[in-house]
Amino acid sequence: MGKAIYIAGPMKLQNLLTAAYLEEVTGIPCEAVEDVSDILSAGDEKGENKRLILWDCMGKDLHACMPELSEHFEKRSDCDYLCLINLLRDEDFEEKNLPAEIRGFFYQEDSVDQLLKGIETVFRGELWLSRRIMTNFILNNHRQESPRKENAAAILTRREKEILTMVRQGATNCGIADKLCISNHTVKTHLYNIFKKIDVPSRLQAAFWAAKNL
Repeated sequence: MGKAIYIAGPMKLQNLLTAAYLEEVTGIPCEAVEDVSDILSAGDEKGENKRLILWDCMGKDLHACMPELSEHFEKRSDCDYLCLINLLRDEDFEEKNLPAEIRGFFYQEDSVDQLLKGIETVFRGELWLSRRIMTNFILNNHRQESPRKENAAAILTRREKEILTMVRQGATNCGIADKLCISNHTVKTHLYNIFKKIDVPSRLQAAFWAAKNL
């Protein structure tokens, strides 16, 4: 399977230069586009490429943009990875926006080496998060572990475990629905029941729980 990188944002010249640099250094085809929806609408029906989308956040009101971005990205292929670049440092934003759709966060003060290392990490299927956020999440999750969570695996149905395993692997609702030949609504219902049974509020925490308990 091949790889491709897209930089989505309005700063055309800057992003064109960044795309050319990334392609030269990584050897991965890289293209600058105006809008992330242009990439997603093009699709990759054969799943021939892992596509990393670097969404340029320069000058954007991120809290206002996130609902629209999430709606766009719900239509993605399971081979599409989304990262946010040119973020301003915000103590709350990264922690509050850790859905499976976003695989990495890059800040305006990050070095080129950090960007390159992050891209490599995301292509391996891992998350690129700040050390502080990851540490806080792990510590808080450990402290709040309860008997209900520990015993929850026993009350999950076979289908719920199957879906939770796919969530852990980064699958979208659409991807799960297609693979299991069920509707998106059915997937959402299963996820609601799963989150309730394992006592977690988010998709990311469900993925962490699955990695530990399944």
